[in-house]
Amino acid sequence: MITNKQREKLRGWFAGRLPDDLFEELTEITVDREEITVIGRIPAPRLAEDAPATERDAALESRAQEFRERTREDRMAVAREAEHRFGRKVSWGVECGGRRTLYTHVAAPVMTRLRQPERQVLDTLIAGGVARSRSEALAWCVRLVQRHTDDWLAELRESLEHVQRVRAQGPDTEQDPAPRADEEE
Repeated sequence: MITNKQREKLRGWFAGRLPDDLFEELTEITVDREEITVIGRIPAPRLAEDAPATERDAALESRAQEFRERTREDRMAVAREAEHRFGRKVSWGVECGGRRTLYTHVAAPVMTRLRQPERQVLDTLIAGGVARSRSEALAWCVRLVQRHTDDWLAELRESLEHVQRVRAQGPDTEQDPAPRADEEE
């Protein structure tokens, strides 16, 4: 977990490093232990107001794909630099016409030990066609919890940041103290 200050520095680094004409707006940067995901807004295609939903969907999908192909070299250069600097993979996504499209991103394995009642929940999701595997069912459960507990998770993250600030002020993190009078060179 990173602090708000670290997140702001990361966002500032990307805002300063990305080409000015890459996105209309840098909308979101998320980070975890393995990955930094950078999402920006791109212009929506011009369509007639009464365009059918199928046409609109195809146009948005096509615009996101065109952006991905056209900007690949620029994005790869920034990603290489960021991966070296921050020690995490960089993934990309766009928002276009109200739709979010993520490009190749990390699917990190998570090791866990589940007891039979938890495994039965996952197996029920598989039997019900919600998921094809236990790992997919577990990911579905995490997304469900995330959707319904955003406020609680935000408060928990704030509390963790406070703990990190307090720890940073502890005696073990003290910088080299000024030499005492009897130790001066």
